[in-house]
Order: sequence, then structure tokens, then C-alpha cells
Amino acid sequence: MVPKSNPVTWFEIPVGDLARGKAFYEHVFGLQLAMQDFGPLQMAWFPLAQGASGATGSLVKAETYLPSHAGTMVYFEVEDIEMALKRVTEMGGHVIRGKTSIGQFGYVGHFEDCEGNRVALHSMS
Repeated sequence: MVPKSNPVTWFEIPVGDLARGKAFYEHVFGLQLAMQDFGPLQMAWFPLAQGASGATGSLVKAETYLPSHAGTMVYFEVEDIEMALKRVTEMGGHVIRGKTSIGQFGYVGHFEDCEGNRVALHSMS
């Protein structure tokens, strides 16, 4: 059976310090995250482009959300992986894998964010 849409619709990236994580991702990707406070669950939502492809998600601070280098890895689409990785290091993150070709599927790069999460970048150029 062929799905009618891509199966991933939302992601959550755990943070220990929501303000620091928000500043990190806003700097790396040049966008604004919207703060949401649900009591013991605090979130900073990535922008949603209605009708566009791809998933959106948020940074999450809560007792049961622990930043980790293990587990699922989220890929963010960027125009320039090298520039994004430069911004990662400017905000205290670490490059794990620089821009790497994946053949006809473009390029990837991996980094550790300011909270200790392993995150990835993808670009066709």
C-alpha cells in the first residue's frame, strides 16, 4: 500500500535548557521558534508552512525528555550545509560529520547540538 502522505508528521527534540536550545536552533537555521507553555511541558515550536512538504516539530523541556546522542536522528533541510555547521559551532555545538556526499541524493552533515542531541542536515547542493 502506498501512503497518501509522508508518514512523519511531528518530531520533538529534548532540551535541558529551553532558552539556550531555542537560541541555538534560531541561530543555526535563521528562523524564530514559538514558545508554548503547558505547565510541566514547555515547548519551542519550529515554524509550520501550511501545505508544504516535510514535518515540523519542537524543542521540548519536560521531566521525561532527556537529550541524547543515541536513538532517532532528525534531518533538517538546508541550502548550505557548511554554513549551517559553522553556525552550529558558533553556538557551542560540535560537528560530528562534515558535509558528505550521498551520491544522487545530495549531501548530509551531522552535529551535536548545545544540549547533547545528535542532529543531521541534508542538502541537494
